[in-house]
Amino acid sequence: MEVLRILPAIMQRIFLLPLLFFGLSPGLFAQTPNPIAIRSENPAPRAGEITIYAGKLTITLEADEKARIASLIVNGQSVLNTSQGAYTALTIGKTTWSSLALRSKPNVNRNGDTITIDNIRYGSEHLTILEKWTLIPQKNAIRWQIERTLPRSTQIETAGTPVFTFNGIDVWDGAYQGYGGLAWFYLFNEPLCTYGVHTNSSSFWNNKTGNGLDIVVDAKDKQVAMRYTRTPDSALAYAITVSNNELLPRYDSGTNRRRFIRGKTDVWAPYSQEAGKTQEWVTLHYFDVNDRYGRGRFNGLDGQKISAVLNTIARIGVIDSLHFGGNSWHTPYGPICLHEQYIAQLGLAIDDPNYLKGYQSCLDFYRDHAIQPDGRVLARWAYTDEDAMQGTATKEGFYEAQWGILMDANPDFVSNVADLYNLTGDKRWVKGQQAACEKALDWILARDSDGNGLVEMTTDNEKQKRGSDWIDIIWASYENAFVNAKLYHALVEWTAIERQLGNTTKAARYETQAAKLKTAFNKPSQQGGFWDEETQCYIHWRDKDGSAHGRNLVTPVNFMAIAYGICDDTLRSRHILDTIETLMERENLFFWPLCMSSYAPGEGNDWQFPFPNYENGDLFLSWGSVAVRAYAAYRPELAVKYIRKVLDQYSKDGLAFQRYGRKLQNGLGDDILSGNSLSIVGLYQAIYGINPFYNRLYLDPHLTPDLAGTELRYNFRGSRLTITLDTASYSIRDNTFRITASGPFGFFHKNDTLFYFSGANETPDLTIISGARLSLTVQHANYILSGLNPGRTYSIFVDGTRTKTFRSNATGSALLPIIAGEHLQIQ
Repeated sequence: MEVLRILPAIMQRIFLLPLLFFGLSPGLFAQTPNPIAIRSENPAPRAGEITIYAGKLTITLEADEKARIASLIVNGQSVLNTSQGAYTALTIGKTTWSSLALRSKPNVNRNGDTITIDNIRYGSEHLTILEKWTLIPQKNAIRWQIERTLPRSTQIETAGTPVFTFNGIDVWDGAYQGYGGLAWFYLFNEPLCTYGVHTNSSSFWNNKTGNGLDIVVDAKDKQVAMRYTRTPDSALAYAITVSNNELLPRYDSGTNRRRFIRGKTDVWAPYSQEAGKTQEWVTLHYFDVNDRYGRGRFNGLDGQKISAVLNTIARIGVIDSLHFGGNSWHTPYGPICLHEQYIAQLGLAIDDPNYLKGYQSCLDFYRDHAIQPDGRVLARWAYTDEDAMQGTATKEGFYEAQWGILMDANPDFVSNVADLYNLTGDKRWVKGQQAACEKALDWILARDSDGNGLVEMTTDNEKQKRGSDWIDIIWASYENAFVNAKLYHALVEWTAIERQLGNTTKAARYETQAAKLKTAFNKPSQQGGFWDEETQCYIHWRDKDGSAHGRNLVTPVNFMAIAYGICDDTLRSRHILDTIETLMERENLFFWPLCMSSYAPGEGNDWQFPFPNYENGDLFLSWGSVAVRAYAAYRPELAVKYIRKVLDQYSKDGLAFQRYGRKLQNGLGDDILSGNSLSIVGLYQAIYGINPFYNRLYLDPHLTPDLAGTELRYNFRGSRLTITLDTASYSIRDNTFRITASGPFGFFHKNDTLFYFSGANETPDLTIISGARLSLTVQHANYILSGLNPGRTYSIFVDGTRTKTFRSNATGSALLPIIAGEHLQIQ
C-alpha cells in the first residue's frame, strides 16, 4: 500500500489557522483564567466558628461543644440541615455517639489556608473515639482529612465518616456513583427509605439550580461504602463508611444481598474494627451540571426530556458496583436478568465513562461467578432466591429462573462484552473475557443436535410449560427464534473480536455458524425455519414435532431479525414493518407491544389469557432500541414518531413502571426497568447514528428533516466531541480536529494524529499527523484541508520519494484528490 506524506518544502511543522474555519468563536478553546482567590477567614474564631471559601464552595466549621460542618453553600445555595450539618458518628450496640456531642472542647489551629481541628473526643468513658480533622481549600474544592483512633477492637453497627445531612430530600435530584449507577431520590417516596452501595464517590446534582457537588473518598487499602436515607423529617442523610473489608448487606436472611430497604436505616451488617488509627480524605468539589452532563442542542425533539430519561431511567438497573441489569434496585426482590443483550448498549447513550468502567468490573464478576464450568450462563441474580429454580442458586446470588432454562443468557453475555469493548476500545480487557465468551458460545452452539444451524432449547414442546427466553412465561420450546436471533447477533459481533485478537480459526468457525444459522432461520417453518408463509412474519418457535408456535407477530423476534441483519430480504422486512405500523395505528398505541395479537391457548402461562395481558400483549419498552434500529434505514419517521410518544409518556408519569397495559396504556408493575429508556438509546444509535467501535466513532445518521441542525456533545475515549447533524452534512470535532462529510464516516483522534475512515471501513483511509488545529472536509472526490500555512509550498512523498509539490492558497487551504484504495498519510 502506498503512503502519501505531505511536508512543507522547508521541512517545518505545519502551522495551522485559528478555529475560525470551524465556524466557531476563535476564543472557544482559550484557557480560562483562574480568578478565584482561596482564603480562610477568622484566624482567631469566635465561638469556635471558622468560615472557609473555595470558589463556588463555602463552609462554616463549628468546633466548640460540637465538631461539624455547620453550613455548606454550593454556588450560593445552602444545602445542609442547620441542626446537624456534616459530622462523624459511630453506633456500637444500641448506642450512637457522634461529633455533635463532644466530651471536651477541641483544639483549632490555622497554618496558612489549612485548618486543623484535633482532640475531637466523643463516646463513653470506656470507649472514647479520638479524631483529628484537617481542611484544605482549593479551587472550587475543599479537602477534608479525617483521622480516627479507636482504643480497642470494636464491633460496629453503623458508622459515618462522615454523615452529611442535607436539608431536604429534594435538595438534589440524585447522586451518580463512581461506577456509573444512580441514587435517585425521586424513588425515596417515604421516610426511612435507605439505599446502600459500594463506591468511593458520589456526584450530587440538581437540574433546576444547575449545581453539582462531588464527594470523593480516598482511603488507601480500605473499602468504602455509602448509604442514603430519607430521614423521618424528609431530610437526606448521606453516610460514608470506611472499613478494612467490604461491608455486607444486612438483609435478607440467608442471602444478605439487599441494597434497598424501607422503614429502617441499617442497610449494612455490623463489622469489626481493630484498635488503632484510620485515615481518609474526603474531597468536596463543585461542578456545573450542564458543563459536565449537558448533551447539546436537540432540534425537533425535547432535549430536556431526552436528558432526563438517559440521566435517570437508563441507569436505574445498576444496583451496585458489580451488579448491572435492567431491573431497578428499588424493586422488592431486585432481580438482574443476565439474558438482556442491551445493558452495554445503554452505555452508548448514558455517555458516562464511569458507567463503562463500572460495567467492565461487573462483567468480570459475572465471568467469574455466573458462568458454570460447562459454559452455561446462569440467567438471573436477585436480592432473594424466591424466583430461583430449586437447587440452582449460588452463594453469590446467581440462579436459574423458576420458569425454565432461559438460554438467551449465553449469547447476551457475549453481546454485552462485545458492545462494551466497542464502547471502550479496551483490548486488554476484552482479551481477559475471550475464554469465557468462547465457552459461553460453545455451550449453546453444542445445542444444535441435528446440525441444521439452529440451537435447541431444553424443552421439546409447549406442553412442558417451561420458558426459554426473556419472555419467560410464554412456553417457547425446542427451536426458538428469539434465542437464535440473539445468538446470530452475538456470533457476528464476536467473530470480529476473535479476528482482532488474532484467533482466525475461531473467527472462521463462528462466522460459518452464523451464516448457517441465518440460512436456516429464513427458511419457511414447514422446511425447518422460522418464516411463516401464511402470516408473513417470523414465528416465535417450532416444537420438536415441527409445529409452528407464536405466529402472532411477536415484535422482538421480528425486529431482531431485521435489525441484526438476519432478514436481508427487503420486501419481507418492509412488509413486516408496514404491517406492524398498520396494526399500531388501528389501536393508537404509543409503543410497540410484545405481540400484535394473542398467543394460542396453551402457549403461555394461563393467567395471561384472555389477551391482552402481561407478556401476552402488553407494552414493554425494553425493546425500543431494536425497534428503532429496524425502522431507521427504511422509515425513520416512524421510529421518531414513537420516540416522541415515549417522551410524551415520560412527561406524564416519568416512565417509572415495569410495563404498560394494552387496553388503557397505563403504567403497571411494581418495578422500574432501565429498558424504558431504550427507544432513546435507539435515537442515539440509529437515528443520530452514533456508533462507537473499538478503533473509531462511526457516524451513520438516519435523520428526519425536522431533526436537522441537531448538535450533540458526546464523550468518546477521554475527549468531549461536538457532533453536528444537518441535511446531508455531518461533522465531528474536538479541540484539535474536525471532519465534515456528506455521508457516513469514522473519526478517531489520538495524541497528534487524526484518522479518517470512509463509510463503514474498519481501516483508516487518511491519517493526518499534526500538533495544530485542522479541518478536513470530504467533498465529492476530494479532501479539502483547512488550517495550512497560507501560500506555503508542500512536497508529496510516496515511500520516501518526492513525487510533486503543491502550494496552499491564500486562506491556508488545499485540495487533494481521493485515490481509491490507497491510504494517505499527511504529516
